Amino acid sequence: MSKPDVFLRQATIEDVTSLLSLLNQCYREDVGWTNEAHLIGGIRTTAQGIETVINDPLHYLFVFPEVEAGKETGKILGCIAVDIKAEQKTAYIGMFAVHPSLQGLGVGNQILQAAETFAGRHLKADGSDNKTRLTMSILSQRPELLAYYQRRGYQLNGERMPFPEDGNNGEPKRDGLELLGLEKRG
Repeated sequence: MSKPDVFLRQATIEDVTSLLSLLNQCYREDVGWTNEAHLIGGIRTTAQGIETVINDPLHYLFVFPEVEAGKETGKILGCIAVDIKAEQKTAYIGMFAVHPSLQGLGVGNQILQAAETFAGRHLKADGSDNKTRLTMSILSQRPELLAYYQRRGYQLNGERMPFPEDGNNGEPKRDGLELLGLEKRG
């Protein structure tokens, strides 16, 4: 498959079902290189969790909709969230997913770059020259994912936290899962 033109727009409540499908497929099914199916079972998120993000005025969820003949089909091919924490000059990047059929074609790079640009502009909107920080967390058991983000300028920041076992993010298939904090200064 050739790389499509990436167009992002802000998610709406009408996107929840398609987003839920994409996120659970990319993270919990054994397809594509970004899945965590060997580490975590169950769901990646809930419809309510996605709705909460969409309705939060400082949390932006962007989607890459499938378009055919100039119209959206209702299918979401990629997504990324940017949670703005303006007082700390920080934006947290999460809910990043690209449909498995498009992985490895540069689509994810374009989506991540767009989110980083958005966050940087949003955080510098006050006109100050203060440095901004982009943060995220990844499973420590995913060295290939860590390498991907390091190639894009993210570095480990020393934060380590246990994988949440609240039932809203899936069920660990092994003990000792933890999340590592990453950051990129802008």
